[in-house]
Amino acid sequence: MRCAEPFGQDRAGADGSRAVCHAVALLLALLAGGCSPPPEVAAPAAPSAAPSGPAASIGSRAAAAGGSAPTAGTAQAPAGSSTPARPRHATKPSADWEAYRRQAAERIVAMNPDGTYGGTPPEPLLAIPVLEIELDGDGSVRRIRVLRQPGQARDTVQLAIAAVRRAAPFAPVSHLPRPWAFTETFLFDGQRQFKPRSLDL
Repeated sequence: MRCAEPFGQDRAGADGSRAVCHAVALLLALLAGGCSPPPEVAAPAAPSAAPSGPAASIGSRAAAAGGSAPTAGTAQAPAGSSTPARPRHATKPSADWEAYRRQAAERIVAMNPDGTYGGTPPEPLLAIPVLEIELDGDGSVRRIRVLRQPGQARDTVQLAIAAVRRAAPFAPVSHLPRPWAFTETFLFDGQRQFKPRSLDL
């Protein structure tokens, strides 16, 4: 900055004016040189309050495992799903042995879906075993007797017996007259699948 001296002043006044001018020039130079106070540093944000207690522990474990924490009141699925259990036995009461035998035949078919067929039995049939199924009062199988052994494909007898045991227990028979037994004829086709004859009567 250039400072002009006033005309007609004495030497001392001139020296004082020059000193003032030099001080002003120095101050302006400092301001022009960027001598500004250091910028303010923003304070870090305060951390949000973290949950504490059992909920925090559960949430932490779920996050670490890559999943979400379980919601209160939500039922957890069992570890291994299983197929529904078959009914204990048929509970519909039968008025007589004829109705009971048909009901038992329907249950045998229902419990052996892969070993039976529907519709009209084919001709000729592969084998025709006949069984007598003796029951206890609660419908459980007490004994199975073979009343007719086929002349060929004798293995169908064991297939029929296994099908009866798979369908047991049947409906209770304590209200029916003794003996607590019924017979069933098994009509086997060439693929060794059967149809109870009671379903065609």
